[in-house]
Amino acid sequence: MTFAEEAKWADLNRILSRSGPFTDPDGTYEMAKEMILNSCKILLYTVQTKLTIHPRGAGGLGCEILKNLALSGFTDIHVIDMDTIDVSNLNRQFLFRQADVGKPKAEVAARFVMNRVKGCKITPYYGAIQDKDNDYYMQFKIVICGLDSVEARRWINSTLCKMVDANIENSFVPLIDGGTEGFKGQSRIILPTVSSCYECSLDMLTPPTKVPMCTLASIPRQPAHCIEWASILEWPRVFKDKKLDNDDPEHIQWLYEQALARAAEYNITGVTYSMTQGVVKNIIPAIASTNAIIAASCCNEALKILTLSNPPMSNYMMYTGDVGVYTHTFEHERKVDCPVCGNPATDLEIDPEWTLQDFIDHLAAKPDLQIKKPNLKRNHAQLYEHDNAAEYSTGLDKKMREMVAEGEELEVRSELPFVSKFSLVFKK
Repeated sequence: MTFAEEAKWADLNRILSRSGPFTDPDGTYEMAKEMILNSCKILLYTVQTKLTIHPRGAGGLGCEILKNLALSGFTDIHVIDMDTIDVSNLNRQFLFRQADVGKPKAEVAARFVMNRVKGCKITPYYGAIQDKDNDYYMQFKIVICGLDSVEARRWINSTLCKMVDANIENSFVPLIDGGTEGFKGQSRIILPTVSSCYECSLDMLTPPTKVPMCTLASIPRQPAHCIEWASILEWPRVFKDKKLDNDDPEHIQWLYEQALARAAEYNITGVTYSMTQGVVKNIIPAIASTNAIIAASCCNEALKILTLSNPPMSNYMMYTGDVGVYTHTFEHERKVDCPVCGNPATDLEIDPEWTLQDFIDHLAAKPDLQIKKPNLKRNHAQLYEHDNAAEYSTGLDKKMREMVAEGEELEVRSELPFVSKFSLVFKK
């Protein structure tokens, strides 16, 4: 290594050359540095929209992670992103410029970082995570996510867990997940089939708030109620079959004016154009400083896992910047009945008087399940298929006690790559 290269990686050299009580006694400084600088492949996911129901705009986090990885010495990085650059991204996604608007984020980000960090090779892919097979994922030493949806995280988590095979070398790929929401954020480490996986902690997520329709229609109490009234009730009443376009400024302006008038009628203040955009498009504010903190945590954990220079955290870190610069790290325990990393048939209590539609709604609403597009099978016979909903519509009003027996095992498949198995228990 030349003098210039030694100077460039001086901080990395300092970290890896120090021994301590937690470092691997069999590892060597040169081996760790060789892996980081030459032979370690890392996969980074950023914005993913194909599976998104509620977009969360994680591009800012992805930019930070990509920059940190390159400056930490990793020279072989692959980045997947199926989003394009919008002018609204430019305030915090610092790898992009005005001239880049409309171009694929993965390609622009890769080009920008490679121009700044010489010797770093970044391979971009403008597409969806589902486009790649297991052989593609197995080439990486680690996968880092800065995704924008629960569904996309569940997909990659289950894919990596199902890949693990004791008979196949390198089938175990650690997953580091980061996410931000305003002043809050989290990072976590998932060791497939060893530690708690993403599905194990699904019930920790805050369920989306639902406002009763009667509140929207008759007695709004908050500015958001007025905006939702305008989009959910007033738009279809006025425009009939014309579809609301959340990205059309004229449509948003109309909703804003209607919501403002309704708010004035009920003496409610606070309705703004930007709030109207946020409510209609379900936008969570993205804050650059939060992205920087969570990205630093993700990259720090990747360096520790790959070099054994220090123990990785175990295994979940929460940052709550809305109450101060505060972090809390704890170990989230693996669920033995997890449908992804465990997958035994688990008891599921249901009301036998429920209709099949009630049961489907229950699968979607239950915090630790959140199965929204189910295909149901009992005794190898199909009970319901979401993709052929019209064919099964006549059975949606049937009682569950008429269709299944207590203790019977039910298989539930969805768009996610795993099968949930439930042993049905009737409420007494």
